[in-house]
Amino acid sequence: MELRRRTTTRRGFLGALAAGALAARPSDIRVEEVSFDYQDYLYRTPIKFGGIALDRVTLLNVHCTVRSGAGRAAKGFGSMPLGNIWAYPSRVMGYETTLGAMKRLAERIRKITADYKESGHPVDINVALEPEYLKAAAGVSRELKLAEPIPKLAMQVVASPFDAAIHDAFGKLHGRSCYRTYGPDLMRHDLARYLTPEFKGEYLGRYVTPEPKPVMPLYHLIGALDAIEERNIQKRINDGLPETLPEWINADGLTHLKIKLNGDDLKWDVERVLHVDRVAAETQKQRGVARWFYSADFNERCANVDYLLAFLRQVKEKAPGGFERLQYIEQPTARDLRANRTNVMHQAAKLRPIVIDESLTDLESLLLAREMGYTGVALKACKGQSQALLMAAAAQKYKMFLCVQDLTCPGASLIHSAGLAAHVPGVAAIESNARQYVPVANKPWEKKFPGIFRIKDGTMKTGEIKGPGLGAV
Repeated sequence: MELRRRTTTRRGFLGALAAGALAARPSDIRVEEVSFDYQDYLYRTPIKFGGIALDRVTLLNVHCTVRSGAGRAAKGFGSMPLGNIWAYPSRVMGYETTLGAMKRLAERIRKITADYKESGHPVDINVALEPEYLKAAAGVSRELKLAEPIPKLAMQVVASPFDAAIHDAFGKLHGRSCYRTYGPDLMRHDLARYLTPEFKGEYLGRYVTPEPKPVMPLYHLIGALDAIEERNIQKRINDGLPETLPEWINADGLTHLKIKLNGDDLKWDVERVLHVDRVAAETQKQRGVARWFYSADFNERCANVDYLLAFLRQVKEKAPGGFERLQYIEQPTARDLRANRTNVMHQAAKLRPIVIDESLTDLESLLLAREMGYTGVALKACKGQSQALLMAAAAQKYKMFLCVQDLTCPGASLIHSAGLAAHVPGVAAIESNARQYVPVANKPWEKKFPGIFRIKDGTMKTGEIKGPGLGAV
């Protein structure tokens, strides 16, 4: 019933936009200009995604100009990695093919966004344009004769810096942080317009804080290819950065560790956690630290929930302390929930929060995940500021566990991700993987945001994100 209500509401909203039935406010904006460029970086060390070793990243940078009904103009900026291995996985198409398809889609999305002349709040603009972006993704898939069409998640990744740039410009135009632009003074519609009738009278501002958390613990990634101890290193990089887990813990004062697992080798996965726990325990003891945490990320590679239950049972039996330190489990099984309705998580979720990540692309997927026993939501800036905020509101309403992850975001995209984590109540920690894998992309930003890009005491100084818009530029 909730899904049908929301679909009807959304269709009504889009129909009203098309008919010009929504009266514009002087504070509303329309997009005047949109442009984009790319930056390419090689990783200092590979990271493994879904069984594939990745050694590079392409950033999509978007610039836009918006103008209000009162005639004032402002410029905005958004940036995001085109994480095609994560967003557009394929066993039949290579890296360059899926990346090329996402780049072609960026061209289409730029034109669609630039050609849209209706005025509104950034959330209204994104909600109105998303169906057109999806049509563009289908059109690119046909045009390029892709063996597998561009999925919605990949479309959202491509669209996310466009959405970010519009939110950024809107905040700058009004001289506010984006997170102060989600109340009734600047939004025409309450959340019932975008979600379900139970949100009537509630605005996004209710579900974000006007000020960022000043400090947040940082989740450090332990990739499946990363060395745990010195004996695991085949050849040192010798670039001055840590290369083993103890080196990273000591250098950054880490207390939160995210462990990437394979999901298709139970013995390896259990041993990996036990190995991490042994080394972390020894290192933390030397530091005099008694409390630290883990999360486990299977990148949807577990065949079924039974694999996850066996993993949890064995970790608990062999390392009770390590099991207690597990804060949550991330997307253990395949992202297509509708095709895997029997893979319910109710039993596993009694042991630890089970979080959807790749599965989460809209409210329908969130509601389905809840029905299937998932108890947590991973918010990501790479799915779009508008979508992330709407999902944050829904997750809080439904009392779900919340975390924010960053898709190895460097530079402005990390500031965007950090700002999201710092303004959403209930998010306990933040990820920052680029400092490990592509630190060169962070260099231009370190001087302005030292507490974001240089980690001390295991925390990120998110209170540094104070500027208007998204706060990056």
